Amino acid sequence: MDPNRLVTMANQIADFFAAQRGDAAAQVADHIAKNWDPRMRAGLADHLAAGGDGLAPVARRAAEILASTPMRA
Repeated sequence: MDPNRLVTMANQIADFFAAQRGDAAAQVADHIAKNWDPRMRAGLADHLAAGGDGLAPVARRAAEILASTPMRA
């Protein structure tokens, strides 16, 4: 999947959870882990490893959380 599209989607999810109570980055990471296809999660991890250009701070932190946890199918 196009990394720019993944960044857009991650940032949109981050915008939503930033307005909610609790740890927004953890909530974004949980949402992505539960709802994104493994290929999409891998694409986000690859984008983060390449510098993560365009990721909003909450989305970047969520991607870091996901990168530090084992990927599940």
